[in-house]
Amino acid sequence: MQWTVVVPLKALARAKSRLSDTAADGLRPGLALAFAQDTVAAVLACAAVREAAVVTDDPLAGRELAALGARIVADEPGDGLNAALVHAESVVRRQRPGRALAALNADLPALRPAELARVLDEAAAFPRAFLPDTAGIGTTLLAAAPGHALRPAFGADSRVRHRASGARELVLDAVDSVRQDVDTGDDLRAALALGVGPRTALVAARLLIPDGPTG
Repeated sequence: MQWTVVVPLKALARAKSRLSDTAADGLRPGLALAFAQDTVAAVLACAAVREAAVVTDDPLAGRELAALGARIVADEPGDGLNAALVHAESVVRRQRPGRALAALNADLPALRPAELARVLDEAAAFPRAFLPDTAGIGTTLLAAAPGHALRPAFGADSRVRHRASGARELVLDAVDSVRQDVDTGDDLRAALALGVGPRTALVAARLLIPDGPTG
């Protein structure tokens, strides 16, 4: 099964506010863009993916991610993440009604194409499926087979909400790179330990990232 992967990305100036303890205001937009670039590059390198569609109204992000080969979809109707994903789904499905669709977080800088392929292959067995994040609270990937609506419920406690919506929770080992999103300094340290893509590595080298708590 071939997939279109939809990657939503908010305006860079507003992205990653929870990283304020790790990255200064002037560095966070560049860090968010690097996360997205490494995520999209890994998506496009995945054998199971036919197309990456990035939902954003940020001009810089749009240019940089289009240069990698992503399709850019306008962030409409400007009513938050889930509404943007529903809009992107309608755009993709109008042109490719038989394509399987997955929504994937833009902050997966350690993403490995082979691990993403494994998750998508597992998701293909169900009408809808999702992968929880490393913290076990959120969702990093939500998938829908052809003929089935995505019905995104991202946000607080999205793992519970996606499960309640009838989506199958995927329980897989050795797919840490697909689960490790980055919202906090601890998340960034965990992603760096997994091994991030080159753009994130370059920006992260400019940060002073203290070791996590010990003992």
